[in-house]
Amino acid sequence: MADQNTPPFPETELAGKALRRVEGLLEPALLNHSLRAYLYGRAVGERQGLLPGRDYDDELLFLGCLWHDAGLSAEGDGDQLFTLDGADLAARFLTEEGVAQDRVEIVWDAIALHLNAEVALRKRPEIALVTLGAGVDLGDEDPPLLPADYADAVHARLPRLHAAAVLYDAIVGQALAKPHKAPPFTVPGELVRQHTGATWPTWHQLMNGPSTWGDYAGHRSRL
Repeated sequence: MADQNTPPFPETELAGKALRRVEGLLEPALLNHSLRAYLYGRAVGERQGLLPGRDYDDELLFLGCLWHDAGLSAEGDGDQLFTLDGADLAARFLTEEGVAQDRVEIVWDAIALHLNAEVALRKRPEIALVTLGAGVDLGDEDPPLLPADYADAVHARLPRLHAAAVLYDAIVGQALAKPHKAPPFTVPGELVRQHTGATWPTWHQLMNGPSTWGDYAGHRSRL
């Protein structure tokens, strides 16, 4: 699955098993998105002076990218944010494969944090580059992080298949069936709000609920 313009995927036994497992979980559009995230993550890392094998573990980066949307699969659809469901699913797979817990934790963090760029980008490269790679694949490049000819080569290898639209449908579809998977002020919550037109509670409403401590009673705001 490589050509002269893009690097091969890691060829370790674990990477091969993981790829076959995720191929059975994700629909093609999400699988291609996950694999493109790896290629883009590596490329962004190289532009930052980070090289696989020297500055980060390439297998861990691949595993984090590969599994980062596994929570959107039927098997991964639990009762948490899809990022946490996917992280837990990946961790179970890796643990069953005998992967050391410190390595499992890196992959878990990369998946769980990939929608929280402010945190993920301050973590080790295997975590930060999952977020960057996934973001580039959804057009989050300001300023552009990659040359256009590289993106063309990646898309020729891994067609988009309407990735952003399929991703939206998967996130919102899960949350409509299980509203607790999209709490207010999260990315899934915002997508559901946009889809349904629902109104989120304000800070004052949340802090004045029946189970709160009445902090606004008698308070005079300085704002």
